[in-house]
Amino acid sequence: MKSARRRQSGQGMVEYIIIVVIVALAAIAVWGLFGDRIRSMMGGAVVELGGSSDEVGTATQTKSADYLRSLNGAGSATGN
Repeated sequence: MKSARRRQSGQGMVEYIIIVVIVALAAIAVWGLFGDRIRSMMGGAVVELGGSSDEVGTATQTKSADYLRSLNGAGSATGN
């Protein structure tokens, strides 16, 4: 009886992990497809809230792939 209960618990955990992985992969795919647009929209919100429009303009004009290439090992952009 105890071993059947343990198998069910393990099966539930595996199903939960599979769902979490699928959601994470979907989030990564959406961010990859719409990352530039999301950054542009966030930049507009920052300007409206009183942020520096020069920094926002620089950030929104840089493509995601170019920005990721410019990151150093510490996770900060080189040249900034």
